[in-house]
Parts: sequence; C-alpha cells; structure tokens
Amino acid sequence: MLKVVIVEDEKKSREVLKTLLEEFCPEVQIDGIAGSVEEGIRVVKATRPDLVFLDIEMQSATGFDLLQALDTLDFDVIFTTAYEQYALKAIKFSAVDYLLKPIDVMELKNAIQKCLARNNKKDINQNLIELLNNIRSDKPKSISISTSEGIVFIDSEDIIRCEAHGAYTTLFLKDGNKILASKNLKEYESLLNETLFFRVHNSHLINIKEVKRYIKSDGGYIEMKDGSRVNISQHKKEEFIERMRAI
Repeated sequence: MLKVVIVEDEKKSREVLKTLLEEFCPEVQIDGIAGSVEEGIRVVKATRPDLVFLDIEMQSATGFDLLQALDTLDFDVIFTTAYEQYALKAIKFSAVDYLLKPIDVMELKNAIQKCLARNNKKDINQNLIELLNNIRSDKPKSISISTSEGIVFIDSEDIIRCEAHGAYTTLFLKDGNKILASKNLKEYESLLNETLFFRVHNSHLINIKEVKRYIKSDGGYIEMKDGSRVNISQHKKEEFIERMRAI
C-alpha cells in the first residue's frame, strides 16, 4: 500500500485527483492533502509518505520550492501540471514522473504501478536531486538514461552520438562506453539541447561539437572525433553544413 499526499492549490483539482485515486487506485492510501507549498511541507513532514502528487505552479510558490525546503527526499513524486513548458524537460531529464491535467485515468494508473515497482529509496533521492540541479540551471546538463539494469545519470555533453535500434537507442560516450537505453531516438532528440545535438538521419542524432569532418564522397557522410562514421540524409545536408559553419 502506497501512502500518498496530494499538494495542489486548486480545490477542484484536489478533489478530482482524490476521487480518481479512491475509485481507480486501490493500492494507495491518501494520508494528507495540502492546498499550498507551506501546508504541503508540514503535511509531508508529519505523514512521511511514499508518494507525493505535487502541483508545479501554485499561487505562493512552486512544487520545486517544496522539495528544496525539505531536508530528506525519501519519497517518490508525480508532478501534476496543466502546462507544457521548460520545467517538463528538466523533469524528463531526471526520470521523474508527471501527469498533464486533466488527468487521464490510465496514465494515473500506470504512474502508480511504476511507483509500486520502484523500491530503491536511494534511486528516488538521486532522481530528485538531479531534478533540482537541472531546475536551477538555465540548460539541464545531467540526463537520466533508463536501461534494463536501472537508471544511469550522465552529462549530456559526454554523449558523442545516439543511434536508433527500433524502440531502443544506443548512446556512444566520450570515454568509449556504450549504453543501450530503453527509449527511442525521438525521445532523446526532444530532450537533448537542440543547440548541441542535431538529427542528421532517421537513425542518427549527433553532438555537433564532436564532428571531425564532413565527407562529400560516397553519397556524403560525417566522421566523428571517435572515428565513427554517420550517414546523413540528403535533405539534412544543407542544414547540417549551416550548423557547422555557425560553431
């Protein structure tokens, strides 16, 4: 049974989420509800929940302010928000879940199941620390990589290139290591800094600072600093050359 706290400043949103949890998520027990960040801090400290549903934008402060005010982050978090914005990119970077309002029942149930499957408090704590670091930064740097063995955090600038393998992506790193990630290439294209990474082919996303040279022969290809060769789509060549000239 998951002990849950809801922190949400809109009364209707609080009531809707409470009703959805009670009706569709028998695995949870609602131990507290708060209508502000200040009240949320008190409720979390008093109840020691397993999971907090945390609104991002509230009238007096943000959900991130609540996390920063706590000495211990030993609970899971699912953010709730009505807006697609920069903060969501930082959340995705940090392997923390979120739900867009109005909350979909199936998405809510899936999020609860993922929380039940996670039982490592150390990983949860690290995810939230990385999130707060990324929120403080203008451009998130540390990115979470989901693998079959767990989650790995790496500096995005250490990625030379990403290569698609169906629903998976192989990330090639500067230290020579490779990581098989359990997300598709489109996910990483949306997450990684668009000023640093460029999709040159359906199967290839590259760090443009790691490009060694562009070869026109054999239909055109890119040689990376690690010696690897990357194919480039015909319709991407002109934009790629312009990007390289701008460095």
